[in-house]
Amino acid sequence: MQTKINKQKEGIYAIEGELNMQTVPAVSKQLLDLISGVDGDTFTLDLALVSRSDSAGVALLVDAMQIANKTKCTLLFSNLPQQMQDIAGISGLLDILPLNKK
Repeated sequence: MQTKINKQKEGIYAIEGELNMQTVPAVSKQLLDLISGVDGDTFTLDLALVSRSDSAGVALLVDAMQIANKTKCTLLFSNLPQQMQDIAGISGLLDILPLNKK
């Protein structure tokens, strides 16, 4: 299965598929293009459809945060899968990820 980013509605995008060392480079490029075009608005990345992730998936979230800071947009992650929460927790990143707590 190919990992892809789908627009759900204005400002909300969902990643669908697996996030690993093979898939993250292509997803990262697409995410860079999407976030770079936001300029000051809120960008929510829904992760509910991520089927599996390793540390490369968590690194992708950190990269997205850096891109968002440069473009001055507000970035939120929603529905962070347990596997990604565990990796982020072990890495000491869970407290800095902008999680949408709704």
